[in-house]
Amino acid sequence: MSAGLAALLDDIAALAKLAAASVDDVGAAAARASTKAAGVVVDDAAVTPRYVHGLRPERELAIIKKIAIGSLRNKLVFILPVALLLSQFAPWLLTPILMLGGTYLCYEGAEKLWEKLSGHHAPEVPSSSQGPVEEGKVVSGAIRTDFILSAEIMVIALNEVADEPLLSRALILAVVAIAITALVYGAVGLIVKMDDIGLSMAKRTSAASQAVGRFLVRAMPVVLATLSVVGVAAMLWVGGHILLVGVDDLGWHGLYDAVHHLEELVHDAVPGAGGTLPWLVNTAASALLGLLVGAVVVAVLHLVPRRKKH
Repeated sequence: MSAGLAALLDDIAALAKLAAASVDDVGAAAARASTKAAGVVVDDAAVTPRYVHGLRPERELAIIKKIAIGSLRNKLVFILPVALLLSQFAPWLLTPILMLGGTYLCYEGAEKLWEKLSGHHAPEVPSSSQGPVEEGKVVSGAIRTDFILSAEIMVIALNEVADEPLLSRALILAVVAIAITALVYGAVGLIVKMDDIGLSMAKRTSAASQAVGRFLVRAMPVVLATLSVVGVAAMLWVGGHILLVGVDDLGWHGLYDAVHHLEELVHDAVPGAGGTLPWLVNTAASALLGLLVGAVVVAVLHLVPRRKKH
């Protein structure tokens, strides 16, 4: 009996070690997958603050919470099961779907550049007139946009762990979904409340606290403007890179090979630069491709309604 008990305890210990190793593997794979999706995460964090711009300050965090819950629902309830089914039964569809999403990101980035250059902006509703109905529309619009970005994040993450067993893939993607949602919307919450934190600190008796508070208040417009620029750049870069890699995966190697060759030329020309300059070359090429594709889509979408009107 004692020998059987000892053997059972040994088996339990072995299973515990195996489970611990599996948890470590899932954590490492989730971290690797999240890193690959970093560009879209930056884009997500940069885009979201504009949805609460102009709303009553006391409602900002409540609305961000609603958007975060919707984002997590997007990832876990809708995107995760579909992504797993596709990866299991039709993995060849993942690259075209990813490229469609990349094209959408290119369009979004190019559209924002067009709005900036042409001066055509959608009119904003003043915060004084925004009640529950308007807040609901803001949340719905943000969750719809988040769906595209979340799908990109999840498919990019899935691409990194496509060789893992089905259960491991599911666990890894669930970890990625929860971690990235917490990261993005935690950062967004801090960003949109930065001016309120600054005002509170500026009212304290400490001179140092007042100085930091005034700095935060003055920095808020700069931070929002910078995020807007970063968001557009991230859309073009991420979308273009998805298309660059996608066409190579589909068998059209010329464009990817040309960019890779350019990276090698830069690396050989500046030996001490390491991988930084080649990465910048790849990023610039991806952003340029994203801008070109996005500009074509914007032109088509602007010309078609005009022709129908005529």
